[in-house]
Amino acid sequence: MKKKIIKEVKKSFKKHFKTKPLLIFSPGRINLIGEHTDYNDGFVFPAAIDKGIALALQKNEEKNCNIYALNKEEMYSFNLTNITPLIDGGWKNYILGVISEIQKLEIKVGTFNCVFAGDIPGGAGMSSSAALENSVVFGLNELFNLGLSKAQMILISQKAEHNFAGVKCGIMDQYASMFGRKKSALLLDCRTIESTSFKIDFKKYKLLLINSNVKHDLSESAYNDRREVCERVSAILKLKALRDASKEDLDTIKTVISEADYQKALYVIEENSRVLQFSDAIQNNEIETLGNLLYQSHEGLRTKYKVSCKELDFLVAETKENKNIVGARMMGGGFGGCTINLIKKAEVSKFKEEISIKFKKEFHKECTIYQVKLSKGTRVIKE
Repeated sequence: MKKKIIKEVKKSFKKHFKTKPLLIFSPGRINLIGEHTDYNDGFVFPAAIDKGIALALQKNEEKNCNIYALNKEEMYSFNLTNITPLIDGGWKNYILGVISEIQKLEIKVGTFNCVFAGDIPGGAGMSSSAALENSVVFGLNELFNLGLSKAQMILISQKAEHNFAGVKCGIMDQYASMFGRKKSALLLDCRTIESTSFKIDFKKYKLLLINSNVKHDLSESAYNDRREVCERVSAILKLKALRDASKEDLDTIKTVISEADYQKALYVIEENSRVLQFSDAIQNNEIETLGNLLYQSHEGLRTKYKVSCKELDFLVAETKENKNIVGARMMGGGFGGCTINLIKKAEVSKFKEEISIKFKKEFHKECTIYQVKLSKGTRVIKE
C-alpha cells in the first residue's frame, strides 16, 4: 500500500506543478501499552507502522505556498507572513502550525508546492496528525537545508498540535513516527525523550488492529480535561508530574481530591508500572504476561480513566472468550478508534470473520481489521 500512495502522490505533484518533487514518507504509529502516560512524563511503548503519509514537495518562485490534499481533493494556497490557526482548518492547521513553529525559531522557510496523501484511517488512534506534521517538518528541513535535528523536528510537530490543533498532546506520537525502527518497538521515557529499541518477535502470535470506526476528536474537551486533572493532582502532591508519584503518595491526598480524580491519577501510576513490566516480559518471551498486561490496561482505561466506549469494550470482551487471543485493549486517546489484539497467527482469518459478524450484529455497522508491520521512521524516499 505504501508504494501505491507514494506513486499516486508523485503523479499528482507532477500533474499540478510540472516539476520533480522531493518525496517523504512518515509513518503512523501503534502503541503497545502506555496510554495517557506521555503527558505525565511517563513511559510508553510505541512502534512506527507501515501505514502513513506520503508527501511530495518542491520550492516554487511564487508569493504563496500551494498544498494539495490528494485524499480530499482540496487545494490550499497561503502566504508565509502572519500565519494563524484557521477556524475549522482541519488538516491545514497541522501544516500551518509546523511552519509557524519553525518561524518562531527565527528560521526562514521559502515558498513551496506540496501534495500529500495517507493510508492511515482517520480517528483510528494511529496518529495521522503526527505523521503529517513530521512529514512536513522533515520535508522542509531537507528542501531548505534548515539544519534541524530530529529531536528539534518532533518538538516543532508537537507544538504545532498544541498551538494550531488545540490538543495538548505528549511527545509519543511524533517521537514514534520520527524515530521508528523496522520490526521494533521503542520503550520511550517521555521525560528524558530517550528510548530503548526492542526487537519484537511474538513467535506464534501477531498484532491485529480492529477499528471500531467510531471517530474521536481529541481536541474535544475530554483529552485536555484529563491532562488538567493529572497536572492538578501533581501540584497538590508537589511533584513535577504523576510519573514521580506512587499509590502511597496518592493515598495521602485521597480526602482532598474527588474520587474521580483519584481514580484517574491511580490509572496513570499503574499504567506506568505496566509499561515497564511489559518491556521485561518482552525480553523474557512471556507472552501470557504481555496479554494480561494488555487486559489490565484496558480495564484501567475503561473504569478509572474513563476514555473507552461501548464499541471498544465489546471488542475487548469478545476476545476473552477466545483461547487463541492472549490479550487486547483499546489503543489511542479513546472514545473510539482501534483495539490492539495479540492473536495466534494461524487463527487470524477465522477470528476476523467471527468478530466482523458479531460487531455488525451488535452495532449495525462494520468494524475494519488491519494487520500492520513495524516500520522505519520518517524518511526521504529514494527513487
